[in-house]
Amino acid sequence: MNTFAEGFLGGYRLHSRLRSKAFSLGARRAFASFGKRSVIEVPVRLGGERRIAVGSDVYVGQGSWLQAIGAGDGVAIEIGDGTSIAGSCVISAAVSVTLGAKVLLARNVYIADHAHRFSSPGVAVLDQGIDRLAPVLIGDGAWLGQNVVVGPGVTIGAGAVIGANAVVLEDVPERAVAVGAPARVVRLLDAALVPA
Repeated sequence: MNTFAEGFLGGYRLHSRLRSKAFSLGARRAFASFGKRSVIEVPVRLGGERRIAVGSDVYVGQGSWLQAIGAGDGVAIEIGDGTSIAGSCVISAAVSVTLGAKVLLARNVYIADHAHRFSSPGVAVLDQGIDRLAPVLIGDGAWLGQNVVVGPGVTIGAGAVIGANAVVLEDVPERAVAVGAPARVVRLLDAALVPA
């Protein structure tokens, strides 16, 4: 790569970092809490930020959507210290979605503590509201691969690994590897393969 191109890309990266840091510093007071050295990359979509608590050293990548829906007063989304959320992730909470410390989310992860109603024929799903509200907990140090979906009421244990494209509708224990749609545990990281 020539010197001009290297300089151009270096300037672009610096501009992007400064823009996102400025946004994070300016927006931090709108959140329930916002820890030191945390950065939300722009563009980002936010809703109900007064019910979102962001720990220290958190990174939220471009194109992500954090939304706390409903009129509750408590924190609906809690993101633990050191958590890294790659771009284009969605975290949506009406009750509670908690990500522990140092959780790693790959691109396009979707986590929600609710589902859309769809039982009324002749009524658009968009107009039916939400149901199946149940808290979601992602334990410390867990890793969710690209395109993972986590549904209402799920607990993913500390240090668990969820393979790409998995749909997690049931709890996953600590230090387990889960894959598939619906996700099933295929291995415990501190033991042999799980019997089928």
